[in-house]
Amino acid sequence: MVLSRTHGETCEGKCGQQLDSCSCHPTCGSLRSCCPDYKEFCIDVAPQSGSILGGTDFYVLEANFTQSSQIVCRFNSEIDTEGYVDDSGRAHCISPLLYQTGWVPLHISSDNGTTFSRSGAWLSVHTGKLSSEFKALLVNSTKWQYYGTPGVGGYLQMTWNTTLVNADKVNIELWGYREMGEPYSENWQGEMEYLYSLAKDRPNNGSFSFLPKIAENVFSSWELGSVRVSSSSYPDGMRNVQAAWTEDHALAWHLEQKFRDNSTAWAWEKCLAWDQLEIQLPNFLNEIIDCPCTLAQARADTGRFHTDYGCDIEKGSVCTYHPGSVHCVRAIQASPQYAAGQQCCYDKTGAQVLTADSIGGSTPDRAHDWGSPPFRKPPRIPGLSHWVYDVLSFYYCCLWSDNCHYYFKHRPSSDCRRYQSPNSAMVFGDPHFITFDGVSYSFNGKGEYTLVTSADKQLTIQGRTEPIDGNAIKATKMSAVAMREASSDIIEVRLASGDNRLEVLHNQKSLSFAEQTWMDLQGVFVFSPTSSNVTVMFPSGAGVEVRQRGKTLTTTVLLPEEFGDSTQGLLGNMNGDAKDDLALSNGQLVQNQSNAEELFAFGASWAVPNASALFTYDSNYLLETYYFVPRHDPSFIPAFSAPEDPDDPLSDLAAEICSGESSPFCRYDILVGRSLTMGNDTRRSFQSHISLVEDLKPVISCGWLPPPNNGKKQGTTYLQGARVQFSCNEGYTLKGSSERICQKNAQWSGEEASCIVPSTSLLNTKNSWRACRPMTVFENWTERPLRPRGSKKPKSHRLLLRNKQLLVKHTICQNNQSCSTIFFKHVLKIIFFHNMFTVVQVIQVLN
Repeated sequence: MVLSRTHGETCEGKCGQQLDSCSCHPTCGSLRSCCPDYKEFCIDVAPQSGSILGGTDFYVLEANFTQSSQIVCRFNSEIDTEGYVDDSGRAHCISPLLYQTGWVPLHISSDNGTTFSRSGAWLSVHTGKLSSEFKALLVNSTKWQYYGTPGVGGYLQMTWNTTLVNADKVNIELWGYREMGEPYSENWQGEMEYLYSLAKDRPNNGSFSFLPKIAENVFSSWELGSVRVSSSSYPDGMRNVQAAWTEDHALAWHLEQKFRDNSTAWAWEKCLAWDQLEIQLPNFLNEIIDCPCTLAQARADTGRFHTDYGCDIEKGSVCTYHPGSVHCVRAIQASPQYAAGQQCCYDKTGAQVLTADSIGGSTPDRAHDWGSPPFRKPPRIPGLSHWVYDVLSFYYCCLWSDNCHYYFKHRPSSDCRRYQSPNSAMVFGDPHFITFDGVSYSFNGKGEYTLVTSADKQLTIQGRTEPIDGNAIKATKMSAVAMREASSDIIEVRLASGDNRLEVLHNQKSLSFAEQTWMDLQGVFVFSPTSSNVTVMFPSGAGVEVRQRGKTLTTTVLLPEEFGDSTQGLLGNMNGDAKDDLALSNGQLVQNQSNAEELFAFGASWAVPNASALFTYDSNYLLETYYFVPRHDPSFIPAFSAPEDPDDPLSDLAAEICSGESSPFCRYDILVGRSLTMGNDTRRSFQSHISLVEDLKPVISCGWLPPPNNGKKQGTTYLQGARVQFSCNEGYTLKGSSERICQKNAQWSGEEASCIVPSTSLLNTKNSWRACRPMTVFENWTERPLRPRGSKKPKSHRLLLRNKQLLVKHTICQNNQSCSTIFFKHVLKIIFFHNMFTVVQVIQVLN
C-alpha cells in the first residue's frame, strides 16, 4: 500500500532531493516539509547495524506492507536476500555476508524483485568492533585456538544471545575462510564457505559444548573460520539466513592428525612455507607510517592512530598477542599502495615495545586489520585478510612453535625516528582560540566562520557561533562544527537541543551511535564513545576532536606536518611562525594582536561564503539566523574585554578560580558570560590543551641497539637520556662501551659493544703451538690445525674459531679403530706439552 501523492510528487526514487512542493531531504522532518510518502520510500531500519558476516534480522520502520508482499532486500546494488512480513505488517530483511564495513546502500522490493522502490542504508561492522551482545562468544577463546597443542584438550564451549536466532531448534555450523588467486592480481579473491555441521536440531538455549574431532581431509586444510548458529529449518550451509556468528578465529581444534601428533613440527613447516611466500610478495614496510615514540604521543595523535581493541589500557590491558604491553594503537589509514597497516604497542613506562626485544612488540601488517576502501577484495577485506597474512602466521611461527625470528624478520617493529608529531589548535569557551603556532586570542562574532581551510589538502573545517543566553549577554559560544576533506561525506557535530549532548550529522542526517561507537563513512571515520565526545578522522591524517564542556563546544584540530604552510582561517597558518597566524581572508596581517577591535575585524573576514557552507539548516531558527542572512552578523557587537567592577559579586570568585595563562579567558567567561561553570570549563579546556601539546612534544630517538653476540644488554628504551648497559657471557671480554647514552643529536654515545674471547696469545704452550694454513671449514666453524713451531706434522688437536669464540677439538682413537671427538668450548687457557694438553678452565664440553 502506498500513500496518496501530493500534486503528483512522490519520494519514490528521489530520496535526498528537494522537490517543488515538498521535500524528500533528511531535514524535511524537522522542517515539516516532507512529502506525504517520504517515510514510505526513504526508509530507516532497526537495528541499523550488524556483523560483516551477515545474518542480522532487521525491520523497516514506518513503511506499509501487506501479508502478500514478497520482500527482497538488495544490498550494495548487487546482493539480494529474501525478506518477509511479520504479523504486525513490518517488512524484515536479513543482512548478507559483506566483504566490507561501513554504510551500504539498501533497496527493498515488495513485488519479489521486480521494482526496488524503497531506499535506505545498512551499517556493516567489523566482527572485532561489534558489541558482544550481537555475536556468539567463544568461551575461553585461547583454548579454542591452542586446541591440540601440548596440554590443551577437552570440551569447547560457546554461548549466544538466543534472541539473535528466532527458532526453537538450531544448527551449529563451521564456515571456513581463505583467499585464492595470485596476491595483488585481479583474480585475488576471498571466499567464505560452509564446511560441515557440528550439531543439528539443538535446543536454542544459548549454549553449546562439544568435544572436537579431527576434520575430514577435505576440510582440515581450512585453518581460519567462524562458527554459525542458525535455525534448523534451513538446509545445511544456506547463505543469508538469520544467524549468530562467532568472531573469526584459528581453527586449531579441527586440524589434521599431524597437527595433534606434533603441533610444533606442523607449525614449523607452515612457518617456513609462509617465510618463503613473504620473500616473494612485495615489500610494504617502506610505505607505512612510523610509530609514535611514546604512549602519550600515540594516544594524543587521534587523527592518525586509534586504540587497538585487542590491547586497550582502558579495558584492563588484556593484550593476548602482545605480552608485556599495556596498550596498542593502530594507524587508522591503510598504506596507499598495498593497503598495509601499522600497529604500535607500549609498556607500562610508556615506552614503545619492539619485536627485537620482546615477542610482545609492535608489528606492521600486510593487511590492515580494519580493512580499507574500497574493501571487498584482498588484502582490503576487513579482519579476514589480516588473519590470513598476519595472524595465522603468528600462530605458526610464535604461538604454536618457537620460531618467532622468522615472523619478526618480515614483521619488524618500526621505531619512531621518522615520526613527526601533529600540530594542534583549539577553540574553546565563548569562544577563545589557540592557533597551530601558539597565538591565543578571543573572537566573539556571531555567525559561521572558517576555522581551517587547506587548498592543497582540500580540507575545510567551519564553526558556527551563537549568542550565550539569547542576546542578553554580549558574548558567543561555538555551537557547531562542520567539516569535509576532498569528496568525503560531510560531518557536522553540534550541541543538541538543550545543550546536554552532542549530535552528529552525516550528510545532514542525524547519525546514531547507540549501537556502534565507530563508523566507516565515505572518506572519513567517526568515533563517538560517549554522547559528549566525538572524533573525526580523515585520510590525510587530519583529526578533529569535539568535546562537550558544559553548554559549549571545545574543538581541537590536529594536522600532520604535510599541512605545513598550507592552512588559513581562524586557527592560523601552520608554519611555526606565530607572526603570520592572524591574517585576514584577503591576506592582510593583523597589526596589533592585542587590539580587540582589530581581532574582531580579522575574525569577521573569515565568514563562510554562502555557496560553500557545510552546515545543516533543519529548523526555522537556523534558516532565519544563518541561512537567509549574512554569515557574519554585523549587528552583534560583543564585549571586547572583561569589566573590572569591584562590586560585581562574581569578581572575587573569578579571582579565586582563574589563574595562570588561562586567566584572561577564564575571567572573561565568568564576568561577561556570567557563569562560574563556563569559567571553570574554560580553565580546564586550556589546561587540557597545554597537556596535549606536552604529550605531542617531539622527542629524540637514537634507534634500537642490539645486544652483543655472546652477551646481553639492559635497557629497552632508546629515547634521549636513555641508558643501555652491555655485559658479556662468562669467558668473553667486552670490547667497546659498557654503557651508551642516547644524546640530543640522536646519536648514541661511546662505541659499539662486542664480546670477544681472549687473544690466542693466551695459549701458553711449551712448544709454542700456532695456527697454520690452509684454513678449512668444519661444521660452520673455521678450523685451523695446530702444530708446534718447527714441526711439519699437525697433531690431532685443532683450534676452531666461530664468531670470535674459541673451540678446541681433540680426537682420541683406541686401537686405531674407534675414535671419539671432544669439543672444548669457551676455553680460557690451554697448556700444551708433547702430545698431551691440559685445559685450565672449560666452561662447556660438547660431545
